[in-house]
Amino acid sequence: MLDKFRKAKQAELDMLAKMQSEGRKFTPYAGERASFADAIRRDESGLKVIAEYKRASPSKGDINLGLSAADVAKMYAAGGASAISVLTEEEYFKGNLSYLDEIKPSGLPMLRKDFLTDLMQIEQTLATPASALLVIVRMFEDDGYLKEMIEQTHAAGLDAVVEAFDDVDLKRAKQAGARIIQINNRDLDTLGIDMNRSIEFIKLKEEGEIWICASGISEPEDCAQMNELGYDTVLIGTSIMSSPDPQAKLAALVAGGRL
Repeated sequence: MLDKFRKAKQAELDMLAKMQSEGRKFTPYAGERASFADAIRRDESGLKVIAEYKRASPSKGDINLGLSAADVAKMYAAGGASAISVLTEEEYFKGNLSYLDEIKPSGLPMLRKDFLTDLMQIEQTLATPASALLVIVRMFEDDGYLKEMIEQTHAAGLDAVVEAFDDVDLKRAKQAGARIIQINNRDLDTLGIDMNRSIEFIKLKEEGEIWICASGISEPEDCAQMNELGYDTVLIGTSIMSSPDPQAKLAALVAGGRL
């Protein structure tokens, strides 16, 4: 599955390489960029929720395409989200970088969720109001380049959300200097969910790290379980976006993770 996503991003990588060869650069976003890490770190109220703007996925197909990014942003802010994840991958998730600008008025920090493998994509993200970007460990064969991707993201003033699918990914993430670790319960081969990953891996959380549980969270009791296990945050997309009332669904999930 990741190979498909990698191929889908090749045109973007070619465009970025052409820009670089011609000496052209992105103009950094000049507005305020709220801290993603601060927003999602658990506090005395308990678990935080990152709500995702997600228009489609390989496992679910199209998801509530009638909802605009601006509409969803208002719902998420009113429903109690601490941050918003924004899919920007176009071919499989029907995302777009422009959605980051449309969601910015919510005032919530945003994660650019995409399949990023090149340092130029950090500069590309800096030209948007996003506060963080996703770094999927398994997209990087070279540990040195993975570490550089994370370090350059931090140096640019963005937070790197470093995603692991298994214990090998998790070890590499830690060695590469990940500060925010996201455990994805999705099996990339079957597209099924294995919540045991989140249950087992949280035991390896260390002081100072921020941990996110992603995929498979759909009910308030799921949030309560992850709160009890010690997660800082859950990232939820499909179950909110596919709901007849996304704002009410989000509010219930947020309440489920409160102490």
